[in-house]
Amino acid sequence: MRPNKLVTMEKILITGATGFIGGFIVDEALNRNMEVWVAVRKSSSRQWLTDERIHFIELNLSSQEQLEKQLEGIAFDYVVHAAGVTKSLNTEDFYRINTEGTKNLVNALLALKMPIKKFVFVSSLSVYGPVREEQPYTEILESDTPRPNTAYGKSKLAAEQFLITSPLPYIILRPTGVYGPRERDYFLMAKSIKNHTDFAVGYKPQDITFVYVTDVVQAIFLAIESDISGRSYFLSDGEVYRSSTFSDLIRKELGNPWWIRITAPLWVLRLVTFFGEHISHITGKISALNNDKYNIMKQRNWRCDITPAIEELGYRPQVKLKEGVRRAIHWYKENKWL
Repeated sequence: MRPNKLVTMEKILITGATGFIGGFIVDEALNRNMEVWVAVRKSSSRQWLTDERIHFIELNLSSQEQLEKQLEGIAFDYVVHAAGVTKSLNTEDFYRINTEGTKNLVNALLALKMPIKKFVFVSSLSVYGPVREEQPYTEILESDTPRPNTAYGKSKLAAEQFLITSPLPYIILRPTGVYGPRERDYFLMAKSIKNHTDFAVGYKPQDITFVYVTDVVQAIFLAIESDISGRSYFLSDGEVYRSSTFSDLIRKELGNPWWIRITAPLWVLRLVTFFGEHISHITGKISALNNDKYNIMKQRNWRCDITPAIEELGYRPQVKLKEGVRRAIHWYKENKWL
């Protein structure tokens, strides 16, 4: 008889796993029989992280020194860094968490001389901001000069710029609007439509793009499996839509409730977000109607070139918008969100 070979599972560390995209990354890693370690804070919700195979580790991304102590003695094969904030009361928090948190994690891994095979950073198309805004719109290319107009986009870009100077074997993924079950921002649109109102802004045509959450996860594991490093890729489902298309699909899945579709000029949104921002600072509660939201909705061109991801990683978007909206609305209904 041949002696049994010792099989060692590959270890993966996932930050941001308690968030929307992160939970799906964890699910896929478990499906691949990896040894899954999830970075959490004491205050982190573990609602979607109930599998007994998950290893939890408390990490303080605000301190490189503490990270080195917390990670000491553990050797990960892969790190997927999906942690970050998309909205905050204070601009400084974007840089503290999205930028400095990334720097601290990378520096800690390097200081510990951890033999990382691949560091996958989940960034955003928002790092490019309003480029190629002249009609007819064309796809944003990696070679375009980023000029983000949101605190979120600027903080993510700063994190990217740091990462590319490090010796870690990295891949940066820049998804466009990510949606699916458990997502909360697009959910607010579905909730509004169920309550008979659809709200859009700006009269200039807008080209928008989406990517279903499991397609982002597909790209993450293609990046992990690939021999490629030192590259950045845009992610979408490969199609371009009008904002009304998304609303129409949501309404259909909700059973076509009666509605009023309101299209307001941008200055109205500017007023709403201006006061929303100030009210947030007074109440201490983060509002979806903030300055970043204004700049996001003001941007007209969200096209992006996913050809490099297709040709180099083998990325193939599996879920187009019609099917993705169907799945998301079904989940919201099943879980009593709608």
